[in-house]
Amino acid sequence: MTVHIEKVDLPGIGVRHDLLTESGRRLAVVRYRDGDRELGVYDADDPDNCRESLRITEEEAEALADLFSASLAVSRLTKLTEETDGLYTEKITLPSDSPFVDRPLGDTKTRTRTHVSIVAIIRDRRVIASPTPGEILREGDVIVTVGTRAGLDAAARLFANGPE
Repeated sequence: MTVHIEKVDLPGIGVRHDLLTESGRRLAVVRYRDGDRELGVYDADDPDNCRESLRITEEEAEALADLFSASLAVSRLTKLTEETDGLYTEKITLPSDSPFVDRPLGDTKTRTRTHVSIVAIIRDRRVIASPTPGEILREGDVIVTVGTRAGLDAAARLFANGPE
C-alpha cells in the first residue's frame, strides 16, 4: 500500500498535511505560523468537513512523534529479524538494581561481551536512536537490541547482573 499525504498551504495561517488512510478517512495536521499545532479528523463522506479537531502543544507533538517513531523502528527491526534466520530483536528493560544504572552505556561493553548491537533506548516514551557509548543509562530504560538468541540472553543477564 502506498501512503498518500497531501500538503495544503493555508495563506496567512500555516500549512496542513492530510493523510488519507487505507479505510478512506482523512487525518490532518495543521501547523500554524505561530507554531501551534492541531490534529483533525475529517468526515468520511465529506473530506472538507472536519468532524473533530484538537490543539496540541509542542511537547505533545514531540511525544506523539516519539511514540510513532519508537513503534515504527521496533516493527521494522522485528520484520527484518523475521526475514532472517537466527537474528532476533528484543527489548530489555534495565532493572532498578542493575549495576549499570546511572552509568554510561559504554561501561556495559555489550557488543564485546555478547556480540549484540544496541540500536535504541526508549526512555519515558522517547526514543534515543543509535545511542552513543556516553549515553547514561537510567532505571527502567528499555534497551532495543539485535543479535542471536544466545547473545540476547547474555545481554539480558549482563544488564541485570553485570559482567560475569
